[in-house]
Amino acid sequence: MAEALVATELVRGFGGRRVLDGVSLTAAPGRRIGLIGENGAGKSTLLRLLAGVDQPDGGVVQRPPDLGLLHQEMPFPDSAAVAEVLDDALAEAREDLAELERLGALLGSEDVEAEYAERLELAQRHEAWDADRRADIVLTGLGLGDVGRERTLGSLSGGQRRRLDLAALVIRRPTALLLDEPTNHLDDDAAAFLEEQLRALPGIVVLASHDRAFLDAVCTDLVDLDPAVDGPVRFGGTYTEYLHQKRADRDRWERRYAEEQEELAAVRDSLGLIAGRVAPNRTMRDSDKMGYGVRANRVQSQISRRVRNATRRLEDLERDAVPAPPRPLRFEPDAVASPAEDLVSLREIRVPGRLTLDFLDVRDGDRLLVTGRNGAGKSTLLLVLAGKLDVQGVRRHPDVRVGLLDQDTAFANPRLTARGTYGRALGAERVEQVPLESLGLLHEWDLGKAVGTLSVGQQRRLALALLVANPPHLLLLDEPTNHLSPTLCDELEDALGPGPGAIVLASHDRWLRNRWQGAEIGL
Repeated sequence: MAEALVATELVRGFGGRRVLDGVSLTAAPGRRIGLIGENGAGKSTLLRLLAGVDQPDGGVVQRPPDLGLLHQEMPFPDSAAVAEVLDDALAEAREDLAELERLGALLGSEDVEAEYAERLELAQRHEAWDADRRADIVLTGLGLGDVGRERTLGSLSGGQRRRLDLAALVIRRPTALLLDEPTNHLDDDAAAFLEEQLRALPGIVVLASHDRAFLDAVCTDLVDLDPAVDGPVRFGGTYTEYLHQKRADRDRWERRYAEEQEELAAVRDSLGLIAGRVAPNRTMRDSDKMGYGVRANRVQSQISRRVRNATRRLEDLERDAVPAPPRPLRFEPDAVASPAEDLVSLREIRVPGRLTLDFLDVRDGDRLLVTGRNGAGKSTLLLVLAGKLDVQGVRRHPDVRVGLLDQDTAFANPRLTARGTYGRALGAERVEQVPLESLGLLHEWDLGKAVGTLSVGQQRRLALALLVANPPHLLLLDEPTNHLSPTLCDELEDALGPGPGAIVLASHDRWLRNRWQGAEIGL
């Protein structure tokens, strides 16, 4: 019987910060678990601990002996041929067949029959009889069908090497398969093929991915590693179902918070009213002098009791009140109206070797998705619209303010902190209106770090923060969901609908493209 993959109370820290703090996970055969969360939440760290290539500071991992990890770098020298990688991937299936043949000749004794049955189970799991044909199918499906088997790894591109490593794992079919961002370097067809292959595996799959379409198509369970009061949250279901659950949870949280705030306000008001109803301030009538003191004391006692009860209720509410729900990502209102309906017009655009476009008009309120294969000119078009390339045929309104989220984020002063960069770009008045920490795009402990020391993902989120806090008339987004967690991607998409004046977006993100409600232009 296939073994489960079990991690118990894993702890791992780097540089004085705990990345994983008491994380437990159980993965049984047939379960495909997706790890989600912000960059730095510990997804890759957890995969390395599960695989045994890194050791935890605390906790234990019980793993099947037959385990495969998608490496950041292939465990072969550059001089190795593609054929050697495939032979290694097929070695177990070929060994199964050879051993079955040897044991078959010895059938007759009970010991041999038990060993034969065990080897037969392994061969069936590895689909050993069909392994060579499957290898050809997998290579073709992952876009490597035309790569010669004699080619050395050193002659392959980085994307080809990554896909070959992934292909080798799928061909091998280990009991437990651990994948870190497996759809990187895959086009739509290759990603869909990989989804089909993983769904057909009988064993364990644990993967970390930002690809929401992939998560939705493959995973039976999701583990959200973003910090939470009770630790990582496991959800049994698809990404679509997870989204519905999160939105329902958010709605309940908002309703409970609103109800508690309403009750708090009512109790505070009642305390003020009670305190104002003090009996000695009432005028005493001559006919009532005998009973006045008795009734006054009784009224005072009642008021005091009501004050005590209301005070206790207020203290209880304040102590047990749920915190305010985190503010979802939203583009701040722009105080400056769009200068005109037509923001930018392009005619007969020619960037040799990069872009050919006959015409395009971008108007206030437009939502435009730019699609096309890699190299079709999507990024170049955004650079033309942003005025970053000097080409003929561009007419731009002189007052239009343009903001570009580029794939390659760069800041003028890498030594300036994230908070300082934000303040210098926006000015004190805007920073006071929209503090950087209020956007939830960077962790609090990263705000004081020099931007040059931030990761690529952190720098990109800081660049996005500048655009969110002070939206331009024309917002240009080049692969905006790169380096963002699935949750933040969802928030960003929701924010684009009612966002700033005009938006032009280029993306390979299948989830985003499938849900896009605006116009599209294909290059």
